[in-house]
Amino acid sequence: MSDKFIEVEHLRQYFPAGGHGKHKKYIQAVDDVSFSINRGETLGLVGESGCGKTTTGRALLRLYQPTGGRFTYDGDVVFDVEKNQWAQMLPYRKKMQIVFQDPYASLDPRMTVGDIVGEAIDTHNLAANKQERYELIIDMLRKVGLNSEHANRYPHEFSGGQRQRVGIARALAVNPEFIVCDEPISALDVSIQAQVINMFEDLQEEMGLTYLFIAHDLSVVKHISDRIGVMYLGRMVELADSYELTTHPVHPYTKSLISAIPIADPKIARTSKRIVLEGDVPSPLNPPSGCRFRTRCPYATEQCAQEVPEFREISPGHYAACHNLDTVIYGKPCEVFPLAVFI
Repeated sequence: MSDKFIEVEHLRQYFPAGGHGKHKKYIQAVDDVSFSINRGETLGLVGESGCGKTTTGRALLRLYQPTGGRFTYDGDVVFDVEKNQWAQMLPYRKKMQIVFQDPYASLDPRMTVGDIVGEAIDTHNLAANKQERYELIIDMLRKVGLNSEHANRYPHEFSGGQRQRVGIARALAVNPEFIVCDEPISALDVSIQAQVINMFEDLQEEMGLTYLFIAHDLSVVKHISDRIGVMYLGRMVELADSYELTTHPVHPYTKSLISAIPIADPKIARTSKRIVLEGDVPSPLNPPSGCRFRTRCPYATEQCAQEVPEFREISPGHYAACHNLDTVIYGKPCEVFPLAVFI
């Protein structure tokens, strides 16, 4: 069995945005994104709003119909757009689940919590009778820190943290192997965030889950993830081990993100220098040519406007897409050391 449990190659997701014929326009939400996730691993996906993190997660689960690319799940092709291969999704719905960002919008207000969790059990015929169904529902609720009394209540009777636990219980109900966590803590207050993060870690250990964890908060992603991928305007710009990425970022955009993480020690915080990017994020409707980050990058050259940088391995397990990594890393073009020696 391959270590690469989840493998995504050249994923593209475009949305039509008006126009006709040759003048038809598309929002390039995700453009040529590739990564893999090992079984039992957590891959964190970070980037500013609108960079395509959520779209990537939803495209993998075919909640959106992908425009291009290939997705392999445990060696089986789920979709290959170029070869027009599309697997039947019902068996994969049981294996792959999603926890949505907004616990206030993702639960049906007309259904009790028991019915919300039990809906997936009914769809996949996981219970032989009503008693077994009820026991499965209660077991899932207990796993996420709720009890049997909550099964007969409606979503509006719960706090935000409890609603998110219901959303997690719904995802766990079919005993999945892979879960897309789409900013599951962004709508929760800080104390509840810690509880939910700890619960995700406990469930991963108990059930052997694999996560794609999407979030804005870099400190949270650093804590829960084995590896972290950084996206900018629909493209992956850097991917590395969690510790490696936060201590030795090489892409200018990643460096600016890391510098924005608050530091608890006031002495270090006063001496640390924040990298502030100039300008605004370009529109995905008409992204810049070449490197999409070049309009805000202090290291941009003419080559950046002409060529798309290759997403390449610069040290074992550390990938980045930048034409001027020597300048970014060493402060000037390096003639002595090739990029491969940088760790």
